Amino acid sequence: MRGRDLRARLAAHERVYGLALEGFGHPKWPRLFANLALDFVFMDNEHNPLNRETCAWAAQAYAAHGVAPLLRIPEPSATHATMMLDLGAHGVIAPYVETVAQVRQLVGAVRYRPLKGEALRRALDGQGFPSQNAEAYLERFNSDAVLVIMIESPAGVTSLPDLLAVGGVDAVLVGPHDFSVSHGVPEAFDHPVFEAALQRVIGVCRERGVSVGVHHLAGPPARERRWIDWGCNFIVHKSDTALIAEGILNEIGALRETLGDIGRQSAPPWPFGPSSGSTGDII
Repeated sequence: MRGRDLRARLAAHERVYGLALEGFGHPKWPRLFANLALDFVFMDNEHNPLNRETCAWAAQAYAAHGVAPLLRIPEPSATHATMMLDLGAHGVIAPYVETVAQVRQLVGAVRYRPLKGEALRRALDGQGFPSQNAEAYLERFNSDAVLVIMIESPAGVTSLPDLLAVGGVDAVLVGPHDFSVSHGVPEAFDHPVFEAALQRVIGVCRERGVSVGVHHLAGPPARERRWIDWGCNFIVHKSDTALIAEGILNEIGALRETLGDIGRQSAPPWPFGPSSGSTGDII
């Protein structure tokens, strides 16, 4: 799946499935994930120390195997977004978006690259492009570019109708960790405050015809299914690190127990084990 295919499915409100990646360098993963029918990978360059060359090799590899590479940039910056698209990403995920100005800058970078300056301002203001030929060229040039904005704060929730009114956003993704902390209920993903705010985000997105999802970092499958039942269709399931930790904890730990060796280890810290906000978050 290319970015243009992902955009089409998001526009049609179909469910799409992806995995968050902290480690980009495993050479076997692009082909493996393609064979496992992943639609996209969420490559995290916000919380991980990855340089542009590493991102470029990984993005090119996943794209070549038909898994759309979406790169989370360190901040909602047009410069960062353009860099990631230039190196081969099929889309950007922008964290902690709260203002219309941020969305306009991101839309300009993702939809109208390489326009800049006055020409970009005119395009964003609906005053036209340098020519009809240039407008058609920009559509082709950026056809694979997916734009996902992250809502992670009460300010983002409040501003969401105005953010989506800008146009050009393919999906909204809630980052549950920051979202819970900023709402005063750290890691309590079943708390009524968290759920009410999340349902507000989902409701606004559905009303505006924009796809929406929550990154299911860890915890019971029933929670992820509940979010999907509420209307989420942009599905980001756990991460490479979390799934490896889950395998070690559940399978090697269980093997030790059956052999009478060292007792099963206690669960590792969240997001690989229970969160501080819920006793149900066990991998």
